[in-house]
Amino acid sequence: MTLHKEVSAVTDRIIERSRPERTAYLALIDREREAGSLRPNLGCANLAHGYAGTEEDRDALKDNRAVNIGIVTAYNDMLSAHATYYRYPEQMKVWAREVGATAQVAGGVPAMCDGVTQGYAGMELSLFSRDQIAMSTAIALSHGMFEGTALLGICDKIVPGLLMGALRFGHLPAILIPGGPMPSGIPNKQKAHVRELYAEGKVDRDALLEAEIGAYHSKGTCTFYGTANSNQMMMEMMGLHMPSAAFVNPGTKLRQALTRAAVHRLAEIGWDGEDYRPLGRCVDEKAIVNAAVGLLASGGSTNHLIHLPAIAATAGITIDWEDFDRLSRVVPLIARVYPNGAADVNGFEDAGGMAFVIRELLSAGLIHRDLLTVSTGDMAAYAEKPQLDGDALVWRDPGPSGDETILAPADKPFSPEGGFRILKGNIGRACIKVSAVERERWTIEAPARVFADQASVQEAFKAGELDRDVVVVVRFQGPRANGMPELHKLTPTLGVLQNRGYKVALVTDGRMSGASGKVPCAIHVSPEALGGGPIGKIQDGDLIRVDAVTGELQAMVDEHEWASRPQAEAPAPVEGMGRELFALMRATANEAERGGSAMLAAMRA
Repeated sequence: MTLHKEVSAVTDRIIERSRPERTAYLALIDREREAGSLRPNLGCANLAHGYAGTEEDRDALKDNRAVNIGIVTAYNDMLSAHATYYRYPEQMKVWAREVGATAQVAGGVPAMCDGVTQGYAGMELSLFSRDQIAMSTAIALSHGMFEGTALLGICDKIVPGLLMGALRFGHLPAILIPGGPMPSGIPNKQKAHVRELYAEGKVDRDALLEAEIGAYHSKGTCTFYGTANSNQMMMEMMGLHMPSAAFVNPGTKLRQALTRAAVHRLAEIGWDGEDYRPLGRCVDEKAIVNAAVGLLASGGSTNHLIHLPAIAATAGITIDWEDFDRLSRVVPLIARVYPNGAADVNGFEDAGGMAFVIRELLSAGLIHRDLLTVSTGDMAAYAEKPQLDGDALVWRDPGPSGDETILAPADKPFSPEGGFRILKGNIGRACIKVSAVERERWTIEAPARVFADQASVQEAFKAGELDRDVVVVVRFQGPRANGMPELHKLTPTLGVLQNRGYKVALVTDGRMSGASGKVPCAIHVSPEALGGGPIGKIQDGDLIRVDAVTGELQAMVDEHEWASRPQAEAPAPVEGMGRELFALMRATANEAERGGSAMLAAMRA
């Protein structure tokens, strides 16, 4: 199938825009490659330190006769998704020996759970934890002991951070190894309904806790289609997993077989393997476009409008929101997974999963086939689902959709467009996700009520002050103000107001959760309020227009009055929960469209 002309045009735009920095990046990884593997050149004392922690593999390491795989792990047992990794390193060492390779845990990275910190002070560390993870990955790989990299991570900032760090060692091959989603608990709509009842005071805390535990009940990734599962989708779309590894449940024979296959494959594509595939060559402009198309076609998390530009930047590639907007107008929505539908990711997988999505997008000419993937083939390999045939792992065509209320063919989509829009106006530049928003709510015009934090919104709601048509404005939530925490606690509150029949929208320079859905939200407003962004000029009662049809984000205020208005005073910086340790990152972070990153701002300065 010929590549769609708009996908081709956007790709060409990215290639041309990125040419200087991509050229410099490729020169960097070529120099690293030409310098040779560092391990044989290390001094004897250096090597002795590197070998001291292992006995069974020491002779193989001394003889330098095998690929040594560096495992970078985000294991902890406070995140359900990452608790699955507990036994992975010792298993991976056994599987590496099966093919004459070795493996060592190169290092661990922090992995915080946004689900635990939502609405509390710790959430202000979340976005910048991605930079910390990237830097921790670099520290792990800086020992020069490895010819390939296995990245163990799943959730929100962890996959982007691991990939960003590994890309600065882009001469090394790398495979991301997921752990899979937990089995389904109570339906997500039931959980959301209980949350809304609690917000209205109609059920107590015990009832809410029971509903939440019913949803998040065991090891594995949360089953709604938020940022964590959108991460897994993107890694498939970029060819960085073993094909269709994303959504196989933990503790199954198939899950184990896929992890074993990833270790074996790393030995083949490693530095001295038979099919060398460096990460920095796999992650090119086409791979980034594929990830963006997959995000749009599946209704994925808005957080990746920050993360994908950041990942791309570490590989010398620049993608912006205009690229997403243009792609969204030609990419059909072919998946409905909660919060964009009733099914969870297990239902999505049963209906055909990523293999079905990729096959449909390939057949419609909407993604690039000719990627250098970590598999033995190109992207066509990712259009097949894995199965066990006895003890053998095989991949087969997924067949037709197992449930067309969850997965639709590309020629009969749920929507002809991907559900993302860029908004512009005198308030600034913002994103809006409309794939789960009813069409009649794509345009909201209502008076503003302005807040400086989400707790104040909840207090006003409880006091009945928001029972009207309203555009809730929450500012001083950007990267430089407080680290850009998600405002997920507002989802039930705004949903209740909408259910009561009011016209409701959110405008914020902060983030919403990857699980946000039915309420129109203009998010990531740039420039942010801290530092002079015009969102800081909005006053209570201003008529605000949020229009995903025309792409407007406008304060309906006289032009001369708007120009002369002063900025609102920023809240005083806060301490506690370690937030003061991240002051340097807040002070130097770049804007959301460029990744919301202090590390990238410094790299590109």
